[in-house]
Amino acid sequence: MTGFSLDGFDLDAFVAATLAEDVGSGDVTSLAVIPADAQFVGVMDSRDAVTVAGLPIAAAFFRALDPGVEIDILAGEGAQVGAGADLMRLRGNARALLTAERAALNTVQHLSGIATLTRRYVDAIAGTGATLLDTRKTIPGLRRLEKYATRMGGAQNHRMGLWDAAMIKDNHVAVAGSVEEAVRRAVTARIDRIIVEVDRVDQIEPALAAGATHLLLDNMNPPTLRGAVTLVGGRVPTEASGGVRLDTIRAIAETGVTFVSVGRLTQSAPAADIGLDFAAA
Repeated sequence: MTGFSLDGFDLDAFVAATLAEDVGSGDVTSLAVIPADAQFVGVMDSRDAVTVAGLPIAAAFFRALDPGVEIDILAGEGAQVGAGADLMRLRGNARALLTAERAALNTVQHLSGIATLTRRYVDAIAGTGATLLDTRKTIPGLRRLEKYATRMGGAQNHRMGLWDAAMIKDNHVAVAGSVEEAVRRAVTARIDRIIVEVDRVDQIEPALAAGATHLLLDNMNPPTLRGAVTLVGGRVPTEASGGVRLDTIRAIAETGVTFVSVGRLTQSAPAADIGLDFAAA
Protein backbone atom coordinates (compact mmCIF):
# COMPACT_ATOMS: atom_id res chain seq x y z
CA MET A 1 0.00 0.00 0.00
CA THR A 2 2.81 2.41 0.88
CA GLY A 3 6.50 2.42 1.72
CA PHE A 4 5.74 3.63 5.25
CA SER A 5 6.45 1.16 8.04
CA LEU A 6 6.54 1.43 11.79
CA ASP A 7 7.73 -1.30 14.10
CA GLY A 8 4.78 -2.98 15.80
CA PHE A 9 2.19 -1.08 13.74
CA ASP A 10 0.01 -2.70 11.07
CA LEU A 11 -0.80 0.13 8.66
CA ASP A 12 -3.13 -1.91 6.46
CA ALA A 13 -5.17 -3.06 9.47
CA PHE A 14 -5.32 0.49 10.85
CA VAL A 15 -6.54 1.91 7.56
CA ALA A 16 -9.12 -0.85 7.11
CA ALA A 17 -10.50 -0.48 10.65
CA THR A 18 -10.64 3.31 10.44
CA LEU A 19 -12.43 3.28 7.09
CA ALA A 20 -14.85 0.62 8.31
CA GLU A 21 -15.73 2.83 11.28
CA ASP A 22 -16.29 5.90 9.11
CA VAL A 23 -17.70 4.50 5.87
CA GLY A 24 -19.86 1.68 7.26
CA SER A 25 -22.17 0.45 4.51
CA GLY A 26 -21.19 3.29 2.19
CA ASP A 27 -20.63 7.03 1.78
CA VAL A 28 -24.21 7.90 0.89
CA THR A 29 -23.38 11.53 0.12
CA SER A 30 -20.65 10.82 -2.41
CA LEU A 31 -22.62 7.95 -3.95
CA ALA A 32 -25.63 10.21 -4.43
CA VAL A 33 -23.90 13.42 -5.50
CA ILE A 34 -20.70 12.44 -7.33
CA PRO A 35 -20.74 10.65 -10.71
CA ALA A 36 -18.91 7.32 -10.61
CA ASP A 37 -16.31 8.41 -13.17
CA ALA A 38 -15.70 11.95 -11.87
CA GLN A 39 -12.06 12.91 -11.32
CA PHE A 40 -10.81 15.45 -8.82
CA VAL A 41 -7.44 16.93 -8.05
CA GLY A 42 -6.79 18.11 -4.53
CA VAL A 43 -4.18 19.83 -2.42
CA MET A 44 -3.68 19.24 1.29
CA ASP A 45 -2.23 22.28 2.99
CA SER A 46 -1.50 23.66 6.43
CA ARG A 47 -3.33 26.76 7.61
CA ASP A 48 -0.81 27.35 10.42
CA ALA A 49 2.90 26.79 10.95
CA VAL A 50 3.26 23.12 11.91
CA THR A 51 5.68 20.24 12.28
CA VAL A 52 4.55 17.58 9.85
CA ALA A 53 3.73 14.00 10.82
CA GLY A 54 1.50 11.37 9.24
CA LEU A 55 1.42 12.23 5.54
CA PRO A 56 2.33 8.69 4.37
CA ILE A 57 -0.45 7.34 6.56
CA ALA A 58 -2.92 9.82 5.12
CA ALA A 59 -1.85 8.76 1.63
CA ALA A 60 -2.59 5.14 2.55
CA PHE A 61 -6.27 6.00 3.09
CA PHE A 62 -6.58 7.43 -0.40
CA ARG A 63 -4.75 4.48 -1.95
CA ALA A 64 -6.98 2.03 -0.11
CA LEU A 65 -10.06 3.38 -1.89
CA ASP A 66 -8.41 4.32 -5.19
CA PRO A 67 -5.35 2.16 -5.91
CA GLY A 68 -4.69 4.24 -9.02
CA VAL A 69 -4.60 7.61 -7.27
CA GLU A 70 -1.62 9.82 -8.11
CA ILE A 71 -0.08 11.29 -4.95
CA ASP A 72 2.82 13.69 -4.52
CA ILE A 73 3.91 14.18 -0.91
CA LEU A 74 5.38 17.67 -0.76
CA ALA A 75 6.75 17.84 2.81
CA GLY A 76 8.98 15.46 4.72
CA GLU A 77 8.05 13.88 8.02
CA GLY A 78 9.33 16.08 10.82
CA ALA A 79 9.62 19.12 8.53
CA GLN A 80 8.64 22.49 9.95
CA VAL A 81 6.48 24.34 7.45
CA GLY A 82 4.80 27.72 7.46
CA ALA A 83 1.15 28.64 7.18
CA GLY A 84 -0.17 28.01 3.69
CA ALA A 85 2.38 25.32 2.87
CA ASP A 86 1.24 22.61 0.46
CA LEU A 87 1.73 19.18 1.99
CA MET A 88 0.26 16.77 -0.56
CA ARG A 89 -1.15 16.88 -4.07
CA LEU A 90 -3.42 14.10 -5.33
CA ARG A 91 -5.46 13.20 -8.39
CA GLY A 92 -7.92 10.35 -8.64
CA ASN A 93 -11.48 9.14 -8.46
CA ALA A 94 -13.61 11.82 -6.82
CA ARG A 95 -15.89 9.45 -4.90
CA ALA A 96 -12.93 7.58 -3.44
CA LEU A 97 -10.98 10.69 -2.46
CA LEU A 98 -13.96 12.35 -0.82
CA THR A 99 -14.82 9.17 1.07
CA ALA A 100 -11.25 8.86 2.41
CA GLU A 101 -10.84 12.57 3.14
CA ARG A 102 -11.98 12.66 6.78
CA ALA A 103 -10.00 9.63 7.92
CA ALA A 104 -6.86 10.94 6.20
CA LEU A 105 -7.23 14.42 7.65
CA ASN A 106 -8.07 13.22 11.15
CA THR A 107 -4.87 11.21 11.20
CA VAL A 108 -2.51 13.84 9.85
CA GLN A 109 -4.10 16.62 11.94
CA HIS A 110 -3.72 14.60 15.14
CA LEU A 111 -0.17 13.45 14.51
CA SER A 112 1.02 16.82 13.22
CA GLY A 113 -0.58 18.44 16.27
CA ILE A 114 1.49 16.21 18.54
CA ALA A 115 4.66 16.81 16.52
CA THR A 116 4.08 20.56 16.54
CA LEU A 117 3.59 20.76 20.31
CA THR A 118 6.57 18.47 20.86
CA ARG A 119 8.80 20.71 18.73
CA ARG A 120 7.83 23.70 20.88
CA TYR A 121 8.97 21.85 24.00
CA VAL A 122 12.18 20.68 22.31
CA ASP A 123 12.97 24.23 21.22
CA ALA A 124 12.27 25.51 24.74
CA ILE A 125 15.09 23.38 26.22
CA ALA A 126 17.60 23.79 23.39
CA GLY A 127 21.12 24.16 24.72
CA THR A 128 20.39 22.87 28.23
CA GLY A 129 21.70 19.35 27.56
CA ALA A 130 18.42 17.78 28.70
CA THR A 131 16.46 15.42 26.43
CA LEU A 132 12.68 15.55 26.10
CA LEU A 133 10.81 12.27 26.71
CA ASP A 134 7.22 11.33 26.00
CA THR A 135 5.12 9.10 28.28
CA ARG A 136 2.52 6.31 28.15
CA LYS A 137 -0.31 8.86 28.36
CA THR A 138 -1.59 7.99 24.90
CA ILE A 139 -4.99 7.26 23.37
CA PRO A 140 -5.62 3.49 23.59
CA GLY A 141 -4.76 1.83 20.31
CA LEU A 142 -2.77 4.80 18.99
CA ARG A 143 0.41 4.56 21.05
CA ARG A 144 2.73 3.59 18.20
CA LEU A 145 1.43 6.42 16.03
CA GLU A 146 1.48 9.03 18.78
CA LYS A 147 4.99 8.10 19.88
CA TYR A 148 6.05 8.23 16.22
CA ALA A 149 4.69 11.79 16.13
CA THR A 150 6.69 12.83 19.20
CA ARG A 151 9.83 11.54 17.48
CA MET A 152 8.98 13.63 14.44
CA GLY A 153 8.79 16.60 16.81
CA GLY A 154 12.25 15.87 18.19
CA ALA A 155 11.50 14.00 21.42
CA GLN A 156 12.85 10.62 22.46
CA ASN A 157 10.47 7.78 23.23
CA HIS A 158 10.34 6.62 26.84
CA ARG A 159 8.84 3.20 27.54
CA MET A 160 6.64 1.86 24.76
CA GLY A 161 4.76 -0.26 27.28
CA LEU A 162 4.92 -2.06 30.58
CA TRP A 163 7.26 -4.72 29.25
CA ASP A 164 10.41 -2.80 28.34
CA ALA A 165 11.47 -1.50 31.76
CA ALA A 166 10.37 -1.58 35.37
CA MET A 167 8.96 1.71 36.62
CA ILE A 168 8.42 1.62 40.37
CA LYS A 169 5.94 4.30 41.42
CA ASP A 170 4.27 5.29 44.66
CA ASN A 171 1.60 2.58 44.57
CA HIS A 172 4.21 -0.13 43.92
CA VAL A 173 6.18 1.17 46.90
CA ALA A 174 3.07 1.24 49.07
CA VAL A 175 2.28 -2.41 48.33
CA ALA A 176 5.90 -3.58 48.56
CA GLY A 177 6.42 -1.76 51.86
CA SER A 178 9.34 0.50 50.95
CA VAL A 179 11.39 1.84 48.06
CA GLU A 180 14.24 -0.49 48.94
CA GLU A 181 12.05 -3.58 48.99
CA ALA A 182 10.36 -2.73 45.70
CA VAL A 183 13.71 -2.20 43.98
CA ARG A 184 15.18 -5.31 45.56
CA ARG A 185 12.37 -7.40 44.11
CA ALA A 186 12.92 -5.93 40.65
CA VAL A 187 16.64 -6.72 40.91
CA THR A 188 15.84 -10.28 42.02
CA ALA A 189 13.59 -10.60 38.95
CA ARG A 190 16.67 -9.76 36.82
CA ILE A 191 15.13 -6.69 35.24
CA ASP A 192 17.85 -4.67 33.52
CA ARG A 193 16.21 -1.23 33.55
CA ILE A 194 14.75 -0.24 36.89
CA ILE A 195 13.25 3.25 36.92
CA VAL A 196 12.27 4.46 40.36
CA GLU A 197 9.97 7.40 41.02
CA VAL A 198 10.99 9.44 44.05
CA ASP A 199 9.14 12.48 45.32
CA ARG A 200 11.46 13.17 48.25
CA VAL A 201 15.20 13.65 48.29
CA ASP A 202 15.57 11.21 51.19
CA GLN A 203 14.37 8.39 48.93
CA ILE A 204 17.28 8.79 46.53
CA GLU A 205 20.05 6.98 48.41
CA PRO A 206 17.87 4.01 49.39
CA ALA A 207 16.73 3.62 45.80
CA LEU A 208 20.27 3.75 44.45
CA ALA A 209 21.63 1.42 47.12
CA ALA A 210 18.98 -1.16 46.25
CA GLY A 211 19.84 -1.09 42.54
CA ALA A 212 17.83 1.60 40.73
CA THR A 213 19.25 2.35 37.27
CA HIS A 214 17.25 5.53 36.60
CA LEU A 215 15.57 8.01 38.93
CA LEU A 216 12.32 9.80 38.10
CA LEU A 217 12.24 12.96 40.20
CA ASP A 218 8.54 13.58 40.57
CA ASN A 219 6.95 17.03 41.01
CA MET A 220 10.08 18.66 42.40
CA ASN A 221 10.65 22.39 41.97
CA PRO A 222 13.89 23.57 40.29
CA PRO A 223 15.88 24.20 43.52
CA THR A 224 14.96 20.72 44.81
CA LEU A 225 15.77 19.18 41.44
CA ARG A 226 19.16 20.87 41.41
CA GLY A 227 19.94 19.45 44.85
CA ALA A 228 18.76 15.99 43.80
CA VAL A 229 20.95 16.03 40.70
CA THR A 230 23.93 17.02 42.82
CA LEU A 231 23.20 14.20 45.27
CA VAL A 232 22.90 11.62 42.49
CA GLY A 233 26.23 12.82 41.12
CA GLY A 234 25.87 11.18 37.74
CA ARG A 235 25.54 7.65 39.11
CA VAL A 236 22.33 7.10 37.12
CA PRO A 237 20.28 9.18 34.67
CA THR A 238 17.80 11.57 36.25
CA GLU A 239 14.38 12.48 34.88
CA ALA A 240 12.20 15.40 35.93
CA SER A 241 8.50 14.67 35.63
CA GLY A 242 5.12 15.89 36.78
CA GLY A 243 3.26 19.06 35.86
CA VAL A 244 5.84 20.23 33.34
CA ARG A 245 4.53 23.06 31.16
CA LEU A 246 5.93 25.02 28.26
CA ASP A 247 6.53 28.03 30.50
CA THR A 248 8.36 25.99 33.17
CA ILE A 249 10.33 23.40 31.22
CA ARG A 250 13.45 25.45 30.59
CA ALA A 251 14.03 26.20 34.28
CA ILE A 252 13.53 22.50 34.97
CA ALA A 253 15.96 21.45 32.24
CA GLU A 254 18.58 23.91 33.47
CA THR A 255 18.84 22.05 36.81
CA GLY A 256 21.07 19.45 35.16
CA VAL A 257 18.58 16.60 34.84
CA THR A 258 19.26 14.11 32.06
CA PHE A 259 15.66 13.97 30.85
CA VAL A 260 12.39 15.84 31.19
CA SER A 261 9.22 13.82 30.52
CA VAL A 262 6.00 15.52 29.46
CA GLY A 263 2.63 13.78 29.31
CA ARG A 264 1.05 16.81 27.64
CA LEU A 265 2.77 15.96 24.35
CA THR A 266 0.26 13.21 23.65
CA GLN A 267 -2.41 13.98 26.24
CA SER A 268 -3.15 17.61 25.40
CA ALA A 269 -1.86 18.44 21.92
CA PRO A 270 -4.45 20.28 19.80
CA ALA A 271 -5.06 19.07 16.27
CA ALA A 272 -3.10 20.90 13.60
CA ASP A 273 -5.17 23.04 11.23
CA ILE A 274 -4.68 21.11 7.99
CA GLY A 275 -7.24 20.99 5.19
CA LEU A 276 -7.83 19.37 1.84
CA ASP A 277 -9.32 21.39 -1.00
CA PHE A 278 -10.55 19.71 -4.15
CA ALA A 279 -10.97 21.28 -7.58
CA ALA A 280 -12.30 19.83 -10.81
CA ALA A 281 -9.58 18.18 -12.89
